[in-house]
Amino acid sequence: QMQLVESGGGLVQAGGSLRLSCAASGRTFSSYAMGWFRQGPGKEREFVAAITLSGGTTVYADSVKGRFTISRDNAKNTVYLQMNSLKPDDTAAYYCAAASAFITIVRTRAADYWGQGTQVTVSS
Repeated sequence: QMQLVESGGGLVQAGGSLRLSCAASGRTFSSYAMGWFRQGPGKEREFVAAITLSGGTTVYADSVKGRFTISRDNAKNTVYLQMNSLKPDDTAAYYCAAASAFITIVRTRAADYWGQGTQVTVSS
C-alpha cells in the first residue's frame, strides 16, 4: 500500500501563487510516476500534470502550461505542484496520484494510489 497526503491548499486572489505538496509513504517513492489531478465544483476530475520516476520528464494539461510546475524530491518522498498566475477556473480540489507506469497517468489519466485532496480556491 502507498499513502499520499496533500497539503498547501488555500484561498488566494487571482494572479496569486500556491505550492502544493504531496508526501508519500508505504512504498518506494522513486519507483512511481507521480501526478496531480483536480476536480472543480460540478466538474469531472481532470488531469493537471505528471512527472516521471526520476523527474526527467513532465507533462501538463493545456490549461496550466506555463503557469504550473510539477517537481519531485525523491529523498523526501514528496512531489510538488507550484501554481502561479492562478485563475478562478483553477478553483478545485487537487489530488496527488501515484502510478507504477508513467503511461498510466499520461495516457489513461488513471493512477494506482490517490491522496485525499487539498482545496484550492481562487477569488476574482
